[in-house]
Amino acid sequence: MSSATMAERRPLENTLARVWALIKHHVLTVYSLLAFVYLMLPIGVVIAFSFNNPKGRFNYVWSGFTLDNWKNWDGVPGLRSAMVLSLEIAFLASLIAAALGMLIALALVRYGFRGRGATNLLIFLPLSSPEIVLGASLLTLFLNLKVVFGFWTILIAHVMFCISFAVVTIKARLIGFDRHLEEAAMDLGANEWATFRKVTLPLIAPAILAALLLCFAISIDDFVVTYFNAGPRTTFPLFVWGAARIGAPPQVNVIGTVIFGVAVIGMVANVLVQMRRERAAAAA
Repeated sequence: MSSATMAERRPLENTLARVWALIKHHVLTVYSLLAFVYLMLPIGVVIAFSFNNPKGRFNYVWSGFTLDNWKNWDGVPGLRSAMVLSLEIAFLASLIAAALGMLIALALVRYGFRGRGATNLLIFLPLSSPEIVLGASLLTLFLNLKVVFGFWTILIAHVMFCISFAVVTIKARLIGFDRHLEEAAMDLGANEWATFRKVTLPLIAPAILAALLLCFAISIDDFVVTYFNAGPRTTFPLFVWGAARIGAPPQVNVIGTVIFGVAVIGMVANVLVQMRRERAAAAA
């Protein structure tokens, strides 16, 4: 091979080497961006079609931009009541599950008692079992007890499967908890209740808040367990399922967009608060 040919190929090889080095350096970033776009694409479609003006009953084809869906978000019969019921159930279920989950987590982490291993196993069963099993089991229980299906059966069912998520979340925080802080408070004269209220509770509050938000999101989104135990009541997921069979109104997309927007705002606010605390701690 002549020296002229080698001189011509050297710039090409250098260029290919730089391109390959660039690809290797940014391949993870590109893959992450593509995965993020793949995950967000359906949500983007939901948001876009909340502004659609469909010609028929189905909101599947873009027909034109309109704000009427947002102005008349409750224009579909039954949508407002379904959304209110879902919010009520999610709010109460998350509060009850977080409170019970905190107590169960404290008992499992702090104390040794007979049946502790079995209790741990029972706590994880709802997480590992299919929702249809839990829903059918609760349905059988309510039928045997002759319980009237409605608001309270939905609430009990949601608390049942939310408790496991609350226990796991709060338990993770308690495992790394420094017990010397409680001992120091009691050495300074605080009783058990004062120690819990002024030392333990503030330190595990982020975990309790995380459990609350997780339980709220799971409850408001649940369909399978609710379907088995709702009776004549209709939550938002049940309303969407029923509406999809005869026509999907764009107001459903509006509600979904609002729920997603609230979740994003809460996440961003949490990140900003954490960054502010880190800066304050660094400055101190």
